[in-house]
Amino acid sequence: MKVVALVIFLGWALFWLYWLMASIGVKSGTGAWRRGALVRVLILVVVLAVLRTRAMRGLALNRDPWLEGVGLALFLLGLALAVWARVHIGRNWGMPMTQKADPELVTTGPYRTVRHPIYSGILLAMLGTGVAVSLYWLIPAAVLGGYFVYSAAMEERYLAERFPDTYPEYKRSTRMLIPFAL
Repeated sequence: MKVVALVIFLGWALFWLYWLMASIGVKSGTGAWRRGALVRVLILVVVLAVLRTRAMRGLALNRDPWLEGVGLALFLLGLALAVWARVHIGRNWGMPMTQKADPELVTTGPYRTVRHPIYSGILLAMLGTGVAVSLYWLIPAAVLGGYFVYSAAMEERYLAERFPDTYPEYKRSTRMLIPFAL
């Protein structure tokens, strides 16, 4: 296994381990995430089976050291953004489309520039994985991007109802996922 691919694999593993540990003690909530848990578990099992059987091994592996470096930088920046946003949102964090009991509108830190920096960071890390390791990683990144845009739209509807005096101005002054663009 190439060094960059190993670093990215370990980075994702540590990221998701942190993510699970950080979910302890968040505010309780309800929402669409709980309703489709079985589907997500089945998707995870299929993905793990594909990875375990190495079905995509060797397909379009990147062999350009410059692209590996750029991809690794994007990957690390993406994970750093997601972790910073997760730490900054604190107990208000929840799975996509979760409605929290007694929510707070967080507009500081990374949320000052982007309304959904966790989604942005994970997508940037996926893009970096694709550039560094294999362009085939861009397929799940695109699917995940669609899911995140949908989740963000649902969450924003909820936040607009919950914070009718402050959320519209916050929405006008920031971008959804990409600073200065989207």
